Amino acid sequence: MPEVLDEAPIKTSGLNHYFGTGDARIQALFNVNLEIPRGSLTILMGPSGSGKTTLLTLIGCLRVIEEGSVHLLGHELNGASEAAFVSLRRRLGFIFQAHNLHESLTATQNVLMGLQVHGTVDPKKGRDAALHILGLLGLSDRCDYLPGNLSGGQKQRVAVARALVSNPEIILADEPTAALDRESGRKVVQMLKTLGQVRGTTTVIVTHDPRILEMADRIITLEDGRIVSDDLQ
Repeated sequence: MPEVLDEAPIKTSGLNHYFGTGDARIQALFNVNLEIPRGSLTILMGPSGSGKTTLLTLIGCLRVIEEGSVHLLGHELNGASEAAFVSLRRRLGFIFQAHNLHESLTATQNVLMGLQVHGTVDPKKGRDAALHILGLLGLSDRCDYLPGNLSGGQKQRVAVARALVSNPEIILADEPTAALDRESGRKVVQMLKTLGQVRGTTTVIVTHDPRILEMADRIITLEDGRIVSDDLQ
């Protein structure tokens, strides 16, 4: 199916999701309807267990859609093949609270992995891109360090660099600033906001961090699997 470029890159309609089976089956999301415009920075908030991360993983092709519709970059995910999921994931950037760095690779090599998922990469161009993004995140002097020699905040910034280096169309981030001090956290979010303004990159962030709320274009609050507020900033 061809992509419609003027269409919102993320749309959900009547989205429900469940965990468990039989008597243990629990509904995690209830009739979630969303439309997130291109280039925006949206924050998902709510208490633990409210469905924020479940929604993020459904949008990111990390879970199968059970009921309802998710349109991602013009493609319907309900009933999509694994091949379609893989193809769409390559157009996304993921930032998780658990940075998931490879301990045997340097910071630069970890960032390069964000390019290698897209296929063959020119070694020099790839390294230049990795060094550039690490420099923007204040890690120029840590490029050749292994994760074991980096602080928690530095590891998280490497994970952010890995997500951004391929210029993804959508960035999905789960607590990206949790391990960062105020200045570093705001710098990361400002980078994401700038990417939206300059390149049209769409960002969705799950967070409990009140320090970054004012930087959002929109704040959506979930409770018990339902959207209870949706505020434009």
